[in-house]
Amino acid sequence: MCGIVGYIGKSNAVPVLIDGLKKLEYRGYDSAGVCIFDGCKLTVTKCKGRLSNLEDKIKDDPISGNLGIGHTRWATHGQPSDVNSHPHTNKDMTIGVVHNGIIENYLKIKEWLMSLGYEFETETDTEVVPHLIDYFYDGDLVQAVMKAVDKLEGSYALGIICKNEPDKIVAVRKDSPLIVGLGKGENFIASDIPAILSYTRDVYLLDNREIAILTKDDIKIITQEGLPVNKEIFHVTWDAQSAEKGGYEHFMIKEIHEQPKAIKDTMTSRIMADCDDIKLDNITLTKEQLKNIDKIYIVACGTAYHAGMVGKYVIEKLARIPVEVDIASEFRYRDPILNEKTLMIVVSQSGETADTLAALKQAKESGSRVIAITNVVGSSVAREADDVLYTWAGPEIAVASTKAYVTQLIAMYIIALYLARLNETITIEEYREIRDEMLTLPEKAQIVLNQKEELQKFAASNYMHKDIYYIGRGLDFAVALEGSLKLKEISYIHSDAYAAGELKHGSIALIEKGIPVIALATQSQVYDKMVSNIKEVVSRGAKVIGFAYEGNCEIEKTVNQTVYIPKTLDILAPVLLVIPLQLLAYYTAVEKGCDVDKPRNLAKSVTVE
Repeated sequence: MCGIVGYIGKSNAVPVLIDGLKKLEYRGYDSAGVCIFDGCKLTVTKCKGRLSNLEDKIKDDPISGNLGIGHTRWATHGQPSDVNSHPHTNKDMTIGVVHNGIIENYLKIKEWLMSLGYEFETETDTEVVPHLIDYFYDGDLVQAVMKAVDKLEGSYALGIICKNEPDKIVAVRKDSPLIVGLGKGENFIASDIPAILSYTRDVYLLDNREIAILTKDDIKIITQEGLPVNKEIFHVTWDAQSAEKGGYEHFMIKEIHEQPKAIKDTMTSRIMADCDDIKLDNITLTKEQLKNIDKIYIVACGTAYHAGMVGKYVIEKLARIPVEVDIASEFRYRDPILNEKTLMIVVSQSGETADTLAALKQAKESGSRVIAITNVVGSSVAREADDVLYTWAGPEIAVASTKAYVTQLIAMYIIALYLARLNETITIEEYREIRDEMLTLPEKAQIVLNQKEELQKFAASNYMHKDIYYIGRGLDFAVALEGSLKLKEISYIHSDAYAAGELKHGSIALIEKGIPVIALATQSQVYDKMVSNIKEVVSRGAKVIGFAYEGNCEIEKTVNQTVYIPKTLDILAPVLLVIPLQLLAYYTAVEKGCDVDKPRNLAKSVTVE
């Protein structure tokens, strides 16, 4: 959600900023802009729409300079427009600012500044920042920034440049991600690593309330009080090509095809065929500590929440510990019961999800232990949790999550097995059966990927529908929710998922002749009941595509079309079952001509509440 790039060095900043912003397009945005010091003044070029619009504007009116900041905006305060786009400046254009996050007390600051004669042109919360820095500026930009951020409430990642001090960029963060890239004779800031990976692999991960002062040859990091901070350099091990399409038409289809490897990588070193021990990286949870835990909360948003629903099922089934799954944005506001006997598992692909971070902090303040599941090393969630289990999915660029989701599932299974072994609620034979079957999942996922034709055919004949429904029971219902979300996200078709046993309690009223229904039927315990539910919608005219295990020929007698996944343990079915649903959503969006990787109104990393 929004992207920041900043550059100071020997080269022209403009192409560096544009290239970096392109690498951040996946985060979601509706306008873009740059602010460049051209040797004598700050020049701002910005506009509504895609980066290509900004590039065209710069071609028509070229700018250059060795210092600059750039931004892609996802609108929160004020509609998407040229004037509301970032960067923002003070009135005499001596201070330029880019901002991710939300300044919660901006109205109060704005009214105060207006009483002093300051004028505002935009509807944004961000515009108060350059004016506030201007108010405090007396020749020392760093001191002015320190005084200004002391007055700000909310979340922010800020990149700031000043015409009167063109030898530096000042950057500061609070509850919104920001990194500093270390180059040779040049340095960078960015809201995410891919933006600068073509230029450097060495970065500083800024912590809350830290301020970075960049010149072309040096980087200093201080606290908000001005005390020096010694940071360790984080070396990025993956390369820029990992964040490229690699011959695929879209990032999403590339990432769907990367799932067998992502599943394998997330299991590697944690569960092994020749070992009965589970290794949770550096997480140590003793049997005595587990006995003191009487409840587990799994807290997440969106796709990660759906992974949490699967986590609840498998932890309760295997470890026999009560689990509640909560939407992070709702969690804090229902006064949850948290104490030292609570274990919280937070799930966030980016590790920067604002609502999830807030729930994490609340849990820690209440004395609860927190385990984070995330895909981003050094992210805020990873740093603030007591323990972290990384999902080794690699960079995920498409806004709609695919491989991050399946690796979150794998992480849930690993944690569930670990807790079950510790709690002695499964036998060694039961553990080995699940472990051995998990180790076959990468190969079976590849088999699923190799049978796309049925999904393409269904998409081609149903993409014009305004409504599509998903039904399932047990774990299949959790997967149905995720499949429905994927379709909504990228094809804009209205879609809902229902627990199939609930159809008769209201939602079956929506079924009419010809409406497509996706029916998931992999759970043997409720299979016969699921078939009855399918017949209920078929008898009312629904056109049903059924998903079942290979070898189940009976389902073909009930549905119009069938897609099969390799046989696995029912408890592990979500990992394989979600893949054809991802493909179905993808092919439907392609048929409709949608922007698959950058769906409208959405952002990859949701860093505001």
